[in-house]
Order: sequence, then structure tokens, then C-alpha cells
Amino acid sequence: MNAQVLTVSSKGQIALPASIRKLLSIDKGDKLVAYATGDVIMLKVLNLPTVEEFEKSLDEAEKWAASVGYKEQDVNDIIKSVRSKKRG
Repeated sequence: MNAQVLTVSSKGQIALPASIRKLLSIDKGDKLVAYATGDVIMLKVLNLPTVEEFEKSLDEAEKWAASVGYKEQDVNDIIKSVRSKKRG
């Protein structure tokens, strides 16, 4: 594990040490997601799909939905159901 002490600036910013950026191949403009629980903060590199990868996944999802007989309204109903369970 590569652990280093970071200092928070007056603007609430931190700088990732070069050794960690190199180890994880983090470049300027890359996205990270921050998770917090208790007094622990975890950063994870966010690997977003390319437009082509996203379109391929969407095509596969549409083919699967059609193969099991789902219609667009069925998907909307499922989303509403899941969201209402999370709120309740």
C-alpha cells in the first residue's frame, strides 16, 4: 500500500502526490469519485465509458429487453418501483 500524508489547502483542496498519480495512471482531467464514511475518505479513479462503449452497452440492453418482452413503459415502471423502495 502506498500511503502518504496530504495537506488540505485553505480552499479545501488536496494534491495527489506524483508517485500515486503515476502508480494509478492518473492524468490531468481524469475523474475521481470520493466516498466518505466515519472519518475515512476513499478516492477511486472513475473510468467513464467512451461514447462508443456506452452505445454498445445500450444496444445490448435494448436487445436483451426486447428478447424478454419488455416495452419502454415496463422499464419506466421498474425504475419507479425501485426508486420508491429506496425512499421508503
